[in-house]
Amino acid sequence: MRVLHITRTLPQEMLGPMVLSRMVKDAGHDMRALCLPDARWLAKIKEYDPDVITWSLMTGNHKPILDLNRLLKRKFDFFSLMGGPHVTFVPDVAADPDVDAVCIGEGEGAIVDLLNALEAGEEWREIQNLCWADDEGELHKNPLRPLITDLDSLGFPDRDLIYDAQPLYRDSPRKVVVTQRGCPMLCSFCFHHAWKKKVYSARNNVYVRKRSVDHVIAEVQWMRERYPLDFVHFLDDIFNLKSDWLAEFCERWPREVGLPFDVILMANMTKEEHIAQLKSAGCIYARIAFEAANDYTRNVVYRKNTSREELRNAAGWIKKYGIRLGSLNMLGAPGGTVEDDLETVQLNVECGVDHPLCSIVQPYPEYELNDITEGMGIAVDSYDDFPSQFNRQATIQVADKQSVENLHKWFPILVRHPGMIPFARKTLGSRWMRHPLLVMYALYSEWLVTEQNTLYNRAQGHRGPKTWPWIDFSGRVSRKVAIRALGLVGAKVVEKMSTRLQMGDERVAAHID
Repeated sequence: MRVLHITRTLPQEMLGPMVLSRMVKDAGHDMRALCLPDARWLAKIKEYDPDVITWSLMTGNHKPILDLNRLLKRKFDFFSLMGGPHVTFVPDVAADPDVDAVCIGEGEGAIVDLLNALEAGEEWREIQNLCWADDEGELHKNPLRPLITDLDSLGFPDRDLIYDAQPLYRDSPRKVVVTQRGCPMLCSFCFHHAWKKKVYSARNNVYVRKRSVDHVIAEVQWMRERYPLDFVHFLDDIFNLKSDWLAEFCERWPREVGLPFDVILMANMTKEEHIAQLKSAGCIYARIAFEAANDYTRNVVYRKNTSREELRNAAGWIKKYGIRLGSLNMLGAPGGTVEDDLETVQLNVECGVDHPLCSIVQPYPEYELNDITEGMGIAVDSYDDFPSQFNRQATIQVADKQSVENLHKWFPILVRHPGMIPFARKTLGSRWMRHPLLVMYALYSEWLVTEQNTLYNRAQGHRGPKTWPWIDFSGRVSRKVAIRALGLVGAKVVEKMSTRLQMGDERVAAHID
């Protein structure tokens, strides 16, 4: 069977389809990817003639994907399989007459069983994890198979799937690795608590799984033999999830791999010895989730279970050991105020955050945060109203919405230059400041990326004029301005150029900007 995964070209390589492709190919089928935009996309679909087309849906991008699937159904004959977090939480997508089935939860076993059944001409509608609609439009939601417990058994992700479709990923020296699935926390704004409780009804000892250090190191060595690789971006929600695992990793990584890397840490699990170990292993950048300075917002609304002292301690240790400190923050909490958000700015200032990242609250389907906003009567009216680029505006009806949106653009500047806070306060409620602030935010964010690039270049031993901060900054800004100008006159090449400039840009890769 021939499987085609269609996706938009994103600034960060997509690991999910790579894992599925490994399972599909190991089962004797073939799988390719198509990264849009592509001038020959229809011709490529016709040439490959897929039996199955797969899609991954997130709330916000689901409408254009369903529209595109509908278009392709008019032109080609294929089985349409939808996966991703949106269909897991909103499986009624299967009622769309052009969607043959959706996959709920982990899809590795389901897609292989589906391909085997289709190839053999056997009944597929009883396959676990699949949801489908009959001719009358009634949904049938099949039981779920158990979570995959041994992540090493999945093998290495099939990176050629995406790298062949979009060489920008192959050519980038910064590549993404994931070492775990699941998270023990119950954060109300994250999919993990909903996935764990509402989808699988699983306990942490089943839901939270970690690959062995052997397997992670073997994958990185395998990658380095085949592709450019100077830096590893670990995408795990909590890299310091298990102290014994971290100790083994940090002891072996510099000896067996020796590449610089960055991580995300959980403040209430962080010990000073963790930071010392990470520093010795080659970590040059670590992010911790502040989310909100207000204790009620952080621990009652967001359910972070993290004290301000734990945040300060974790940040202080990262700074002490000379690792670049990044923070993750959210503005516009339900029931919160602009003063609460300004307090979050101040906490970042107090902790000396080098690279502040900030988003605006989004209550996605089945998240507890969505239940909270519904109870308050401020929820999004329809999931179809979620914008694909959500961070330009607050989607829930928070107080002082304009102030929240403006403060979002001010956020990184105020953290690094707190003396501007009194002036910024005067602009927060102004609608006419939206566009000037957006430009200012974009430029300053580019400077933060320049700082990050300088750090990466030093760690990788890169030298020369191209690595000088002002040259790097000026070059990227001027190219992006030129690309935007070309885009206004409809140049087709600009999408590829724009994506190349954003490769590895954390604001985009982490869906922050």
